[in-house]
Amino acid sequence: MSGILDVVALHEHDARRAEEGGADRLTVLGSLDDGGMSPEPSVVETVRRAVGIEVRPMVRLRPGYGTDGGEFVRLRGLIESYVDAGADGVVFGFLNGYDEVDAEVCGALTEHGLWRWTFHQAVDQTLDTDKAWRVLQRLPRLDSVLTAGSARGMDHGLDELVARCRADAGVAGLVMAGGGLAAEHVPWLARAGVRAFHISEQARPLGQFKAYVDAPLVRTWRELVDREVGA
Repeated sequence: MSGILDVVALHEHDARRAEEGGADRLTVLGSLDDGGMSPEPSVVETVRRAVGIEVRPMVRLRPGYGTDGGEFVRLRGLIESYVDAGADGVVFGFLNGYDEVDAEVCGALTEHGLWRWTFHQAVDQTLDTDKAWRVLQRLPRLDSVLTAGSARGMDHGLDELVARCRADAGVAGLVMAGGGLAAEHVPWLARAGVRAFHISEQARPLGQFKAYVDAPLVRTWRELVDREVGA
């Protein structure tokens, strides 16, 4: 089974280079502020015209992982705009006031449409991670959960994430490992059943977002994921 490689793109130039390097999917951001904010629908449309791989824009308008009724209308409208622009799915993740997965908001946002989606790294900010994963597995059309296993990144969360995936194949099937992901993490995650991996600065020369995504760097990750997932 082939693995999934997801690459952060800020514009069509990133997108083309990611596809050239072998990426399967793009997470499209409008800015890198606070872990990533929503792009303009026009950016999504431009990216969609530039590539043939899957495109999923971020749906997030403010720092943190909460939302409210007033913003909800804007979020739903943004999703509709992205789908109209050619997006294959979207990326979002919201928590309620108790730092739990906000199943009500997530369910309402996915109420209309047939697109699939990624739950953002908000899962690593929940107080009860076991409960969070039980809720996530019940959300409609969710096929990826971006997680580092810890709010402090993959270096701190690797052991817990590997243990969780080994204990529950359903969780392993949803995990898209990212957030400080390093090459040495991939074999451990792959052996635990993880098949999807997310890179951002790792795909850019010297890890600098001032540089475009670099196709040869993406290719090294493509080869690593394929080698370890297929092992």
